[in-house]
Amino acid sequence: MDVKQIRAFLVLAEELHFGHAAERLRMTQPQVSRLIRNLEQSLSAQLFERSTRSVRLTAAGEALVEPARNILISHRLADAAVKAAGQGEVGHLRFAFTGIATHTLVGRLSKLVRSTHPGIQLSLQSATFALPSIEGVADGSFDLAFGHWPFIPQAVETRMIAEESLVIAVHKNHPLADRESVSMAELKDEEFITLPPNPGSTTIERLYALSQAAGFSPNVVQVAPDSWTILSLVGAEFGCSVTVSSVPYNFTFSNVTFIPLEDDQGPFPLLMAWRKYYDSPALREVLRLSEQLFPVPTKPSL
Repeated sequence: MDVKQIRAFLVLAEELHFGHAAERLRMTQPQVSRLIRNLEQSLSAQLFERSTRSVRLTAAGEALVEPARNILISHRLADAAVKAAGQGEVGHLRFAFTGIATHTLVGRLSKLVRSTHPGIQLSLQSATFALPSIEGVADGSFDLAFGHWPFIPQAVETRMIAEESLVIAVHKNHPLADRESVSMAELKDEEFITLPPNPGSTTIERLYALSQAAGFSPNVVQVAPDSWTILSLVGAEFGCSVTVSSVPYNFTFSNVTFIPLEDDQGPFPLLMAWRKYYDSPALREVLRLSEQLFPVPTKPSL
């Protein structure tokens, strides 16, 4: 059976007249007769009883009406789905992001995608470290990622969505808590809390680079599994930690104060990454929406 045969059958079943059916189908009567005859041959059953005066459905024809309608509906749905996918209206994208710094941006983009393209599903994957997310984009495990990366694989395309800086997180009662800014040299005697050493961990790399430039090695007293734990420990007066300037805008920590670092070694870009040669209409639509939502990189100020 093909769609033309099914459509001709249903119209003839309603009209019970070859001439009227041909008019509705914008065909000639012989064309309609040929479609019906071919359908009957493919089913090995007579669907209509024909005479010079009337046309009526046989028992086999009556049994086919409902399934034929379902076939036609399924075809229309399939056609609509294919067209929607080609236009980027539907799809499934795997979206990776790292740390507290990106949570608000992820929420804003997810909301915009859902409100404008409800057929696009985003599977969200949070990671402690940035390196696995960019590697996942490169090897196809992820379609899209937010993060801070010191290097970008050749197969990955990126766009800066925010320009950040480094801040030091201290307890609100810390002697430096009321300062507008602080230099790394002033933190020489501080105790630091960091994430585990991991290749591509940009904040840890910056911490060691800044402290060495200031003439000391950081006294790391605690390694924590994620940023939430680190800031909880800072709030418990366990130590201080270096993080990015967007963190205070993504979550409120009642006992933690964030102070800009004066010598933060330049911009700290937050990037959106995707595979260069991945031709996905849904991804193109999400990238287009991201340009509307994050048109110009901005540097948060405390």
